[in-house]
Amino acid sequence: MAETIFLVDDEQHIIDLAQMYLEQEGWRVTSATDGAVALQRIMEETPSLVVLDLMLPGLDGWEVCRRVRAQSDVPIIMLTARADDIDKIVGLELGADDYMTKPFNPRELVARVKAILRRSEKRAAPAASDQPLTIGNLRIYPERRLVRVDERAVDLRMKEFDLLLTLAENRGIVFSREKLLDVVWGFDFAGETRTVDVHVAHLRHKLEGMTASIETVWGVGYKLE
Repeated sequence: MAETIFLVDDEQHIIDLAQMYLEQEGWRVTSATDGAVALQRIMEETPSLVVLDLMLPGLDGWEVCRRVRAQSDVPIIMLTARADDIDKIVGLELGADDYMTKPFNPRELVARVKAILRRSEKRAAPAASDQPLTIGNLRIYPERRLVRVDERAVDLRMKEFDLLLTLAENRGIVFSREKLLDVVWGFDFAGETRTVDVHVAHLRHKLEGMTASIETVWGVGYKLE
């Protein structure tokens, strides 16, 4: 059965254009133009991924994202009509997996959807008896996508886990923000390096008590020591 992409935008021509490109890739596409309706249908239909505009009648995209995140881990790509960093950062803080600025290239949307769904498939893979990657009191189980600090299980979102695993598998090696965007997000996000900073901040908070540390190398990027 084809994966379902749920489009939420109050501009029908944007839905129509995105739907055409997404359906060409074999995905099933459903849509809504109102925030409250979208929230109800996302909860009922459990799509594989949501493309969510910020400026919606009724509930805006931020509130829809916040309420969805309280109940579901479905991947969310946010759409914003403004290039302001604050919109993007707030979206990421609320739990969005990615964001795009309008007007956007529908081929870029397809590429980002593919990258996120690939990672979702890995995350949903059956549990395996994999050996942990251990650094101090940090243990990472790549196959099960499980992280523990001492005996505490750490709840990480998809991109947070991928970012931590990339740094852990290359401990001591400094990654530029641009390189991390390429490796972790699987797409060229030139100029959007603030995304990495937000996710590193989330990791540092969630991994409190970890004896290893994600260190900032000023002017370059990050490394795990």
